[in-house]
Amino acid sequence: MEEDIRDILDAVKNSEITVEEAVLRLKKKPFEDIDFAKVDLHRKLRQGASEVIYGAGKTPEQIRQIVTAMHKSGQENILITRIGREAFEKISDIPEIQYHDEACIATVGQIPSASGIGKIVVATGGTSDIPVAEEAAVTAEFLGNDVVRLYDVGVAGLHRLMSHLDDIMSATVIIAIAGMEGALASVIGGLSDCPVIAVPTSVGYGAAFEGLSALLSMLNSCASGVSVVNIDNGFGAGYMASMINHITGKKEKNK
Repeated sequence: MEEDIRDILDAVKNSEITVEEAVLRLKKKPFEDIDFAKVDLHRKLRQGASEVIYGAGKTPEQIRQIVTAMHKSGQENILITRIGREAFEKISDIPEIQYHDEACIATVGQIPSASGIGKIVVATGGTSDIPVAEEAAVTAEFLGNDVVRLYDVGVAGLHRLMSHLDDIMSATVIIAIAGMEGALASVIGGLSDCPVIAVPTSVGYGAAFEGLSALLSMLNSCASGVSVVNIDNGFGAGYMASMINHITGKKEKNK
């Protein structure tokens, strides 16, 4: 693969292709096939963020081999989601690996300094929503964002949320995480002037249907500017929030 990249760079140097053509060819460069996985080595070039390892369903040895392939391609910072403590212990000898217990996330390398245009607020309805919130928060921090956590500020005690109006009104993006009836997203959406990403959680009694009630409530929100990700998808919310928080950087890059 390195040889192919050098060929492309030599072609640019010799004026055989333009810089734009070279970038396009590099974006099309595929992956490393390690039998059980095809590791996407150029995702950061195409999408701005490297491939993330989804740990659930993978053996520790499979995760180790994927990390090794990424390291060989020069990727220093790696995010591994949905990995349990027991699986992490079996790969804990990987250099610079850390485990984030509540998020069930492992990170390899250093979490970068915040580079977004503002701050991301992660708010939960209750304490039981914190594992999903931490998945969102750690993901956003790993992608270079300043994250403010507002936990247990649900509508059952609205005064708790109202005491954080400064954080809500100064946010660039807000991730609203709630189970039960999922009302938190609508309330926050009515208070803020930024995009709100709603995350329904599988928290609640029988009629909550493992998050389906919250999902439907959030999809039917009457507050403008509220979008919804899947049940318990903290990672998806954190990733999307990061993209929004870095959108000005893309504008500057394309000038």
